[in-house]
Amino acid sequence: MNKEQVKGRAEEAVGKVKEVTGRVTGDKSLEAKGDAQQVAGKTRSTAGDVTEDVKDVFFFRLG
Repeated sequence: MNKEQVKGRAEEAVGKVKEVTGRVTGDKSLEAKGDAQQVAGKTRSTAGDVTEDVKDVFFFRLG
């Protein structure tokens, strides 16, 4: 697991907390920010996943 995967998943978690907090308190703005942060986190973790996949393929071909 690389840094981008960890940061992305952490960002997803923070976004989920904001979304739920916004939903519970009726704060639509906070809920939307949480949704957006989850998407950003998912994007970041996916980029990290792709990086790991590329490394795996590269090292597999060398090994």
